[in-house]
Amino acid sequence: MRFGLFGKGEARKDDGAKAEAKAVAESLKRQVRELLGLPETTVIAVNEILCADPSCPGTETVILVMQPGAKTQAYKLQMAMAEVTDAALAEALRS
Repeated sequence: MRFGLFGKGEARKDDGAKAEAKAVAESLKRQVRELLGLPETTVIAVNEILCADPSCPGTETVILVMQPGAKTQAYKLQMAMAEVTDAALAEALRS
């Protein structure tokens, strides 16, 4: 537990960033479900990954589509979640 003034601003900033990332992920999940015409039984996971390896593109958004009885499909976008556009998402889902 934190006491005093130290750290309170940072905790609020972190909570705000987490809430924003969650909202972006939920929005992307809805878009994926609509674009692919997926039923509610399909699980969609959206994660942002930062790769420190020089051969990696840096920040990447990974979308996993898990349908009962089917192999998991993975879609990758070479950008942060907040940077994903409708056009970029549609293009990634086509490949």
